[in-house]
Amino acid sequence: MTVRYRDGIELTLSDGTRVVCDADDLDGDVNVVTHAHGDHYPEGEATAVCSELTAALATARRDVPLHRTTDPRVTLLSAGHVAGSQAALVTDPDGTRYLYTGDICTRSRFYLDGFQPPSADVLVIEATYGEPEYIFPSHDDIADDIHTWLRETPEPVILLGYALGRAQKLQLLAAEADRERVFTTPAVERVNEAIETHRDVTFDVDHYGEDTSLRKGDALVLPMTSGRIDWVDRLATEAGAVKAGFSGWAVDQSFKFQGDYDVTFPLSDHCDFAELLDVADTVGPETVYTQHGSAATLADHLTSAGYDATSLRQNQLSLGDF
Repeated sequence: MTVRYRDGIELTLSDGTRVVCDADDLDGDVNVVTHAHGDHYPEGEATAVCSELTAALATARRDVPLHRTTDPRVTLLSAGHVAGSQAALVTDPDGTRYLYTGDICTRSRFYLDGFQPPSADVLVIEATYGEPEYIFPSHDDIADDIHTWLRETPEPVILLGYALGRAQKLQLLAAEADRERVFTTPAVERVNEAIETHRDVTFDVDHYGEDTSLRKGDALVLPMTSGRIDWVDRLATEAGAVKAGFSGWAVDQSFKFQGDYDVTFPLSDHCDFAELLDVADTVGPETVYTQHGSAATLADHLTSAGYDATSLRQNQLSLGDF
């Protein structure tokens, strides 16, 4: 069996079956999409092993169908990252178990249960926050901090987080903090609708349009990418609004200045560094491959802890293929 990093992760099983995960070009014998973030599923119409919610979200976000299928060799496990996200446990005909995590979070929050890692022989793990300095507060602590800030900030607030994931949590946090009105835009509304159809949660928010005037006590939830658009800065100035960014990168103070935020919070949908190490310990693999983010650093720490670990580089086939 080989593990290859191309535009996604490709597993070649002992019988020659190619399992392709989270690739732009889903050309495997078995294709897997772990979740509906844009860098994990193809732009065109495709069929993949995924959750029903991921298929619905991907279809809604790009208005191009992602068709769901199943395969007896692939068991999907709730990944705790965003709504619908799944890790893939792939069982080789020879009995070897391979765990491809996709993006994961072991902290339970709101309508998401934290990822519970299974045992596996080979672990392919994300390393988004694979640096020791990235340690996040507990969900309860960060939620309390955000609630307090929202209640103590009389001005309108502009809350920026990914359209799928943090945007939903920010809507719920703003409602819990008794903001007078909570608004969002069509990109987030499409995601909300798909999640509400598949999960027991409701996002009680109003549509933000050109004729909307923000006033004291309001909250506007925008996709993180909106923060790079000049109109957000103009809106903040005109409305006297406070602009807040929410990301695990907020552990680093440079995130605040790079995004020109007034305030930032380390609200993340990923495992932090310590949690990634804990996942490896729970899985107990013989071999670990790290990928995405600080893959080399995480692999070094796992090696120091006694694992046979390496970071995957594009088109690298195995641990010995450098």
